[in-house]
Amino acid sequence: MTASTLTDSAVAHPSTVDRTGAVPRQRGAEHGRDETGRMLLTRLCDLPEGHVDRPRLRDRTIEWYLPLAEHLARRFRDRGEAQDDLVQVATIGLIKAVDGYDPARGVEFTSYAVPTIVGEVKRHFRDKGWAVRVPRRLQELKLAISTATGTLTQQLGRSPTVADLAEHLGVSEDDVVEGLDSGHAYAAVSLSAPVGSGDEMMSEVQDLLGGDDPEMATVEDRESLRPLLMKLPERERTIVVLRFFGNLTQSQIADRVGISQMHVSRLLTRSLARLHQGLESAA
Repeated sequence: MTASTLTDSAVAHPSTVDRTGAVPRQRGAEHGRDETGRMLLTRLCDLPEGHVDRPRLRDRTIEWYLPLAEHLARRFRDRGEAQDDLVQVATIGLIKAVDGYDPARGVEFTSYAVPTIVGEVKRHFRDKGWAVRVPRRLQELKLAISTATGTLTQQLGRSPTVADLAEHLGVSEDDVVEGLDSGHAYAAVSLSAPVGSGDEMMSEVQDLLGGDDPEMATVEDRESLRPLLMKLPERERTIVVLRFFGNLTQSQIADRVGISQMHVSRLLTRSLARLHQGLESAA
């Protein structure tokens, strides 16, 4: 069976996993899907680096197992993070699992992928919990951005973009990005920590948490990423920019670009895989 045949074959999803990350026993059609996943992985691992079919087969394999990443991301809901953000972090873990998997070791892919994906999501929460000293200017800017986000969301009927925030606050878009970045540098506080003092100490932090504060996901090394972004097809580059630099959800991107939310998710997954591979090659 050729790589082309594999990549264009069935579009079914891999089986889901239970809350412990275990994969249930397969039967009938589900067993067939699992076998197709194994064939994709085996074929991918057999292809040498640089083979013309490898990028396409790699993208197809990642898309095939994307439901696994989405399932695991849902285990971390209700922790103050937008689901779209959790799915993207889990997808990065999936990409690492696909790139690092070796079927010759005799381990099922899901047994290898589940801890890899879960570890990536846990690392995301751990990194966001680090206390980092932020200049007062950025602290004040972050508060102003949070206030402006609520105001503009009501006025515009959608989440404001970086450009919207910059115009509203009278600052540059770079300042907005820097202010949003500073939002990730906060100290971890127990959700059960009491709030108030004396007789007013009636609540815990978790009781006062509101909805998700829409923030732009950031990329650790923008200078390395910039040329890689320019190599993406125009539509995929637009989707990545809208998602990570424009602060739009997948549904909002779908409305703006004129495609389905599912298609946006697939293009994001493919683009993340290519960007990750490019960053790994440049390292």
